[in-house]
Amino acid sequence: MTTTLITGANKGLGFETARRLVAAGHTVYVGSRDAERGRRAAERLGARTVRLDVTDEESVDAAAKTVEAAGGLDVLVNNAGIEWRTPDGVVPGAAELTAVTLRSVFETNVFGMVRVTHAFLPLLQRSAAPVVVNVSSGLASLSREATPGSPGYGYPGVAYPASKATVNMLTIQYAKALPGMRINAVEPGFTATDLNLNTGTQTVREGAEIIVRMAQVGPEGPTGGYFAAEGALPW
Repeated sequence: MTTTLITGANKGLGFETARRLVAAGHTVYVGSRDAERGRRAAERLGARTVRLDVTDEESVDAAAKTVEAAGGLDVLVNNAGIEWRTPDGVVPGAAELTAVTLRSVFETNVFGMVRVTHAFLPLLQRSAAPVVVNVSSGLASLSREATPGSPGYGYPGVAYPASKATVNMLTIQYAKALPGMRINAVEPGFTATDLNLNTGTQTVREGAEIIVRMAQVGPEGPTGGYFAAEGALPW
């Protein structure tokens, strides 16, 4: 039985990924900042729940101990993430960027991912087929963002794509350092979720496809890659 933890799984892409992996036979932990929301989501899914705030060291360490005591972990999906928008839904551009804003986005999207990965790494290293999926974004592709006409070229924000570009680099370095694991970054596509105020153009079912696929790669599968549903993406 494969045991999987998904951060930020009480809604959106995390919830849909959990639903699909439960259906595939995984024992899934719904990681959620809010314990009650996580409990309700897990009940709907037939999953387990664990309170996990990726920005809180004590919360992450406690979650790791809970999962370890229950038998360990095979798959980690680093899904929790935030985007910076004004209350009226506008994505501010580079001229409005401040260090405070950048730090707040990186705290969840980058430091949170590292915090969770570090805490659960000892459990993953005991698995016969450990897998890590880091939910990135097409906006993290430097080559695409620098090419007029490419998908996402017109996106004005800085903090979110910069954080996800960092996730991509971390994915590469983790994969090189841990060749016994399958560690990849994925681009779900512009999916309608709370993160973008449900302005995305595809459903969570569509967006979760690549996450679910990469969560199920075997020991001979790819590692250190950056993938969308249609295939590998340029860095």
